[in-house]
Amino acid sequence: MRFAVVTGVSKGLGESIAKIMMESGVNVVGISRSKNDSLQTYASQNNVTYQHFVCDLGNLDSIEHTFDQMSKEIFEPEPAIVYLINNAGVLEPIDKSMNIKSSDLAYHVQVNTVAPMVLMNLFLKKATDMEVQFIGTTISSGAAERPVYGWSAYCSTKASINMYTKTVALEQDELKTQNKVIAFSPGVMDTQMQAKIRESNKDEFIEVDTFRSYKNNNLLRETDAVGGVLVNILTDESSVENGKIYSVKDYL
Repeated sequence: MRFAVVTGVSKGLGESIAKIMMESGVNVVGISRSKNDSLQTYASQNNVTYQHFVCDLGNLDSIEHTFDQMSKEIFEPEPAIVYLINNAGVLEPIDKSMNIKSSDLAYHVQVNTVAPMVLMNLFLKKATDMEVQFIGTTISSGAAERPVYGWSAYCSTKASINMYTKTVALEQDELKTQNKVIAFSPGVMDTQMQAKIRESNKDEFIEVDTFRSYKNNNLLRETDAVGGVLVNILTDESSVENGKIYSVKDYL
């Protein structure tokens, strides 16, 4: 039995990853603030299970409570492997750094950095204690590698995820566990996040015209194609390179 935990599962890349995992015979546990009833139907069609947990990733207590609930469902059946896909994230606030409200910045860092780190830490601990193979990934971004005007929060949180991934992988290698931790940069996709980017004004986000051109010129990848790449990487367990920051550009 295999389980995959996917955050931000209700739409976009998270929904695509969940469905492709199900097609691969993996039971899926979804985490998001809103439900996607079609995933339950999809699980039945593929003879796997799907469970959904409502969780506000902006709230630390909610994350820890949700983990306590779902870990019983995942680890008590003694699975062969558990995957964690930290997909949920926010882009806002988009603006010059000096204009960003402290509360908006704190929420952004909580969702994009603290939440995925907390979930990864909890799963690493549980999987190690239960001697269950674990592979975790967090969705990164090309913005982790370059500064983008108006994206000081987003660039910073994604860069922090990359370094966190490399550091945790180093620890797991030194401890000689069977755990692997990677990050995955999905490139530009046709999602609601991209729609929000295109709605930005140029004073807040100087590259907005470039992102509008991606849509106008059909340069946005479909989430199913990107999700398929990530699922193929994760489910080829022996080939996963611990600590690697994978990029969809190397595959599509």
